[in-house]
Amino acid sequence: MQYRTFGRTGWQVSEIGFGAWQLGGQWGDVDDDASVAALLHAFELGVNFVDTAQMYGSGHSEEVVGRSLREWRGGKVYVATKIQPISWPDPADPDPDMQGRYPRWYLREGTEAALRRLGVERIDLMQLHCWLEDGLTSLEWLEVLNDLRNEGKIDRIGVSLRDFKPHEGVRLARYGLVDSQQVIYNVFEQRAQDELFPAGEATGTAMIARVPLDSGALSGAWTADTYASWQPGSQQHTMFRGERFAQTLERVEALQEVCAPYYPTLAEAATRFALSEPGVSTIIPGMRSRGRVDENVAFSDGQPFPAELKAALGAHGWIRDYYH
Repeated sequence: MQYRTFGRTGWQVSEIGFGAWQLGGQWGDVDDDASVAALLHAFELGVNFVDTAQMYGSGHSEEVVGRSLREWRGGKVYVATKIQPISWPDPADPDPDMQGRYPRWYLREGTEAALRRLGVERIDLMQLHCWLEDGLTSLEWLEVLNDLRNEGKIDRIGVSLRDFKPHEGVRLARYGLVDSQQVIYNVFEQRAQDELFPAGEATGTAMIARVPLDSGALSGAWTADTYASWQPGSQQHTMFRGERFAQTLERVEALQEVCAPYYPTLAEAATRFALSEPGVSTIIPGMRSRGRVDENVAFSDGQPFPAELKAALGAHGWIRDYYH
């Protein structure tokens, strides 16, 4: 396992983190014992960063992560969680208000609830699950989180940017107001590398790259029959509904042809692509089995990404929002 410095915190975190959304149950049925086993296996292999959230199974993912922490007997594991806003903004609104989405009482209650679910005395990284640019002037959220930090409830402060809107974090990174930002970054969504990552490097703001495999599309495991195998109502079944699945599969097959001369699987190419950016502190692919952990961890070996392949993949950027 390779490790990277997590911005100005000084933490040394595994460049492959554990994305724990799938443990909440929204991606299909889960076995909590198997989830804990996957987490412990990841820790044994050197993974020391886990990302979870209040909204992942209404706190269930946090509870499973907390159980794994109680059973773990090894070194430090950094846990990042997230509090969702009272009301989510309209994805089509280019500049929604921050006011009222994270009131003081709500952030305090949410932090206490997360502490209980995780079973810890202090949360390593507390993130707002939806940060908005209006938060640069409406600063109550930051005041409250700093108070919680001074009280020892949380250690560091981060935000998660809105889906497919990496530009919204650029000024925040330049000002260095938070310790980390979480953003979508993968072969399809490459824009964070243009301004956001350089801004983060300049101020020591750590960058967490989420959905490096585009919610499974870049795993390379899809076939024309895959959609029918998903549980109705599950996250992936909803995201890739209608023509979305066929459109995505067509683009995935084109990517496989481009990457085949370099890597045996698209999953390896996509994971190494996300790791190739020096401004990325850690990536958090979703994992809920020991086998998936083994596959992801194997790609953390410090090998450089081919420059000619990265250049070729630039033509495969695809901006679309399937989360809504």
